[in-house]
Amino acid sequence: MGFDVKRFDIYRKVPKDLTQPTLTGACVSIGCVVFIVFMFTSELIHFLQVDIHSELFVDDPGREGRVNVSISVSLPHMACEYIGIDIQDEKGRHEVGYVSNTDKVPLTDTNGCRFSSQFEINKVPGNFHISTHSAAAQPPNPDMRHIIHHIKFGHDIAHRSLLGSFNPLGGRDASQTDPLNTHEYILKIVPSVYEELNANLLHSYQYTYAVKDHMAYHQSGRIIPAIWFRYEISPITVKYTERRQPFYSFLTTVCAIVGGTFTVAGILDSMIFTASEYYKKFEMGKLN
Repeated sequence: MGFDVKRFDIYRKVPKDLTQPTLTGACVSIGCVVFIVFMFTSELIHFLQVDIHSELFVDDPGREGRVNVSISVSLPHMACEYIGIDIQDEKGRHEVGYVSNTDKVPLTDTNGCRFSSQFEINKVPGNFHISTHSAAAQPPNPDMRHIIHHIKFGHDIAHRSLLGSFNPLGGRDASQTDPLNTHEYILKIVPSVYEELNANLLHSYQYTYAVKDHMAYHQSGRIIPAIWFRYEISPITVKYTERRQPFYSFLTTVCAIVGGTFTVAGILDSMIFTASEYYKKFEMGKLN
């Protein structure tokens, strides 16, 4: 007698004429299939999405010494000819009227100006401020009311779908304050690294801020308002890493859903069928 490999079949088939379909079994089967489809779709959506993992560590792995800054502010009541940006820090830098990578676009409806600039700051406490200090002549009626469009540090990753404050000052409207007020923003900057799925690293900076408005008097006794941004950079870095669920994990979950659903549905169907058989016997008086 030859060796029969079919003896290893653990999924033995029952002849169809020995099985009995029931209405309850059909309902349980349909509900089982609907549930499996729903769970499979949910897991597939989760598998296709990118998860973002965050961690903290000391020091900034980005480019040493310098941080890129991008700023855009509208001043509805100040002509472009008077506006400039000054940069200071604790390393001794004191630059009045920074002009590189700076744009001034007149606002025709208000005779104001939209001021934009890109520059670098050292990784030490300091400030940069929009003022009239570098102007050839001071305006007769200085007015630093403003609308901030954006202030960003490092790579621009504010558009990515992750938690964080990469441009919290964007959209801030200070156009209804006292025209002579000096506006002082105190920024606490946190280095942030974003690692994409392809291992590409983006170095950005989150920040929180506090605001103080007051009147500042110049040595001449005049009130000369300005918009100050004072900053400190944290030694702690936040790293965000894009991750996708491994395929084997997705496959394991799908198998658990299908197998578990069929098992529970089979137990439920068997219980209902047994209970109905007992009820029929009870009605016929055959329980004894």
